[in-house]
Amino acid sequence: MKMDSAAVEIDGSVMEGGGQILRVSASLSCITGSSIKITKIRAGRSTPGLRPQHVSGLQLVSDLCCGSLQGCSIGSSDVSLSPAKIRSGSHTADTHTAGSVSLLLQVALPCSLYADASSHLCLKGGTNAEMAPQIDYTVKIFKPIVEKFGVHFDCDVRKRGYYPKGGGEVLVTVNPVKELQPVTMTERGNITKIYGRAFVAGVLPFKLAKDMSSAAVRTIRKEIKELYINIQPLQEKENAYGNGNGIIIIAESSTGCVFAGSALGKKGVYADKVGIEAAEMLLRNIRHNGCVDEFLQDQLIIFMALANGTSRIRTGAVTLHTQTAIHIAEQLTQAKFTITKCEDELSSGVTYIIECQGSGASNPNL
Repeated sequence: MKMDSAAVEIDGSVMEGGGQILRVSASLSCITGSSIKITKIRAGRSTPGLRPQHVSGLQLVSDLCCGSLQGCSIGSSDVSLSPAKIRSGSHTADTHTAGSVSLLLQVALPCSLYADASSHLCLKGGTNAEMAPQIDYTVKIFKPIVEKFGVHFDCDVRKRGYYPKGGGEVLVTVNPVKELQPVTMTERGNITKIYGRAFVAGVLPFKLAKDMSSAAVRTIRKEIKELYINIQPLQEKENAYGNGNGIIIIAESSTGCVFAGSALGKKGVYADKVGIEAAEMLLRNIRHNGCVDEFLQDQLIIFMALANGTSRIRTGAVTLHTQTAIHIAEQLTQAKFTITKCEDELSSGVTYIIECQGSGASNPNL
């Protein structure tokens, strides 16, 4: 572990220029033992600098690696992290807002893999929030795919929390690894199953859930006629804080790929429209014949970078989030990424293969 080397400077305004730069940099700093200094944080955003969820995420990582953290306050545009030894045990992070628990997990999970024993993370905030994966996405899509790398975690959704209050709580148990295995996902196969959940919580009427569900089913039916589509309408009763509605629809393929489309209700938006938005998102992500959807892409980059060996994943168009994650991963690890365009006779769209020679990060605490 290189501990006392000069901090690696990360420009927080490059490319996607958002919270993702913070999450990938902080995680990798913690795992590699390199100090980092992130400047110009979220410089191009309407509210530049750190937001409450970023502050809680950075504090969580610092707590996980017994690090020292400078400049970590709301509105700050520069932050420094000097990591020490990653420690297992219980850690809590609370955004005190509807800041996403899924994003807290994104920053904490990679670090916890390199602890000396299992970690228990209590994450509080929004479980089904805008601009972030819904917790259902994390459990149903992200989890089975990262398990291919050798990542094992359990996720217990204690209470759901919605915009604007948050108040949700998720307990996550993460098992450490010696090292991560590389993953190859290049053959999608056929879509074999489509299912989902449409929920209402709090004071919202159950009819909204039924409307979201039937509008989504109608939309998918136009394009995929041969599959039974089961989208369960649900009333979240006791384990929800606040009011909210939303939908997530999942498609599985014959080779074990999983995709999702999701949407959340907002004041003044018809339930049908929410259902249709989620359905169209799902359809868009299964048209390109890639093996992951546009939201999983960037979340896998850090695991590809840490794995011991070469990973290859077929995707649709490569997102700016993914390009940003690659940029940061190459800056902080020895991983090398290449992206190759494939003209694919099977699908109308173009697919890409993201290939990574992983850095083979090994756990010194195990």
